[in-house]
Amino acid sequence: MANVAVYNMEGNEVGTLELNDAVFGVEVNEHLVHLAVVQQLANNRQGTQKAKTRAEVSGGGKKPWRQKGTGHARQGSTRAPQWTGGGTVFAPVPRDYSFKMNKKEKRAALKSALTSRVQENKLIVLDELKLDAIKTKNFQKVLDNLKVSKALVVLNDNDQNVVLSARNIPEVKTAQINTLNVFDVLKYNTVVVTKAAVASIEEVYA
Repeated sequence: MANVAVYNMEGNEVGTLELNDAVFGVEVNEHLVHLAVVQQLANNRQGTQKAKTRAEVSGGGKKPWRQKGTGHARQGSTRAPQWTGGGTVFAPVPRDYSFKMNKKEKRAALKSALTSRVQENKLIVLDELKLDAIKTKNFQKVLDNLKVSKALVVLNDNDQNVVLSARNIPEVKTAQINTLNVFDVLKYNTVVVTKAAVASIEEVYA
């Protein structure tokens, strides 16, 4: 089992924590990780793009000139794709880009992402993260003490003081166990997680 250092909010090491290999020490499956990221991005797409085909553009009912003898190429409609104001060839239409992944695949992808963060020493464990008030400056001070900037902060509960203090920092995102996903784990340079959150993750995913 992997041992990681546990830090306090001042950035001092206060102990170590043994991580469960069933969650933080699995064999990294790059294919599933990639699939999970593609799925999340695809599911977020609105799919509302639309353009008109030649059948949908108004006008163009009359043949612009006779078939032969004009010196022009034959034309049947002024709304054909090659005309200005004409329809679009193979025009995009609204569609649903989302697709499903099996639950086991999703779990395996998240475990792989968390394992990769441990292997790259990009997972920092805090003994606790508590703020007395909603104050962005105080939260930024904690990040500075830990020497991290672009970070995903994983909390065990919806602590509004922490969540609202972090909300105004552009490259920081807070998440709870039920909103943890592969894309966010990989997007941010560092994953900062509390000891309580580690215990909950291991309980859910082990």
